[in-house]
Amino acid sequence: MALGFGVVGTGAIGREHMKRITKTLTGAEIVAVTDVNQDTAQKAIEELDLKANIYADDTALLQDEKVEAVLVTSWGPAHESTVLKAIEAGKFVFVEKPLATTAEGCMRIVEAEQKHGKRLVQVGFMRRYDSGYRQMKDAIDNNFIGEPLMVRCAHRNRETGENYTTDMAILDTLIHEIDTLHWLVGDNYKSIQVTYPKKTSKALEHLKDPQIVTFETKSGVIIHAEIFVNCQFGYDIQCEVIGEKGIVKLPEVPTVEYRKDGVLGSRILQDWRNRFNDAFNNEFQDFIDSIRNEGEPKGPSSWDGYIAAVTGDAGVKAQESGKVEPIEIPERPLFYQLNIKSEVK
Repeated sequence: MALGFGVVGTGAIGREHMKRITKTLTGAEIVAVTDVNQDTAQKAIEELDLKANIYADDTALLQDEKVEAVLVTSWGPAHESTVLKAIEAGKFVFVEKPLATTAEGCMRIVEAEQKHGKRLVQVGFMRRYDSGYRQMKDAIDNNFIGEPLMVRCAHRNRETGENYTTDMAILDTLIHEIDTLHWLVGDNYKSIQVTYPKKTSKALEHLKDPQIVTFETKSGVIIHAEIFVNCQFGYDIQCEVIGEKGIVKLPEVPTVEYRKDGVLGSRILQDWRNRFNDAFNNEFQDFIDSIRNEGEPKGPSSWDGYIAAVTGDAGVKAQESGKVEPIEIPERPLFYQLNIKSEVK
């Protein structure tokens, strides 16, 4: 039997995931949808020719017995309420980041899930499912480069819109590195500092760009992360881990090599969807398969969503203060130690 999904939020990312579940993956189907704009929900099911019920809100959708798992792709501030309702209803949840817009909200979800007694929630940190990052993770875990000492990484976007603000560089852009890097090196963060190099003339007046973020982990690993969201040349993700015995580096995404007009070159991706399309597919398939085969999701957990929120809050504080700000992350609950792949120390 296919896993029945109810979709909460049928905007651009919601429709993209609906298409993925319907056209690309196996073992699941869309049985219900809801959106604050009912016309958007209707259009989404018509585009994919789905026989899915449309509900007025998430409460009504969760009452549908055919809904076994909920895909939450609504407006970020609405995530917490929907996830808590889904946990209370005993439904599995795949929620795009953020898990909640505050660390306190994330903790409420963590506590509700533990009270339920079984993992239900997976957060959409898709980079853990990217082939390049997984190869790096395997090399580090197998001691190929010895103990990690330093990390250098970059998150570059071609340009941003007028609504993009300085704090979004942490909360919307670097948030993926925040999750991926603590998973990659197997260590939680201790502190964060943000500094601002010379500002690019391509950034709007209200935006500080680029930014350099420095993390220190509990074991002393130093991480330098560049955020440059108006780099002009494309979408560029870089990561390099320096260990005691060697270095591992995130491979470039292969594109066609060309010879033209006296130039030997290759194209740079312009869009995050193309860069991480396979990772999106892999994370959803893993969510579906883990539920069907093991009875619960095994990907990034509510606790990982909480770590990202705490670290993001400290990052915004560091943007404002210019100082080294502490990151206070409690001990991982036993509940999540027993229910997570590639456990972070």
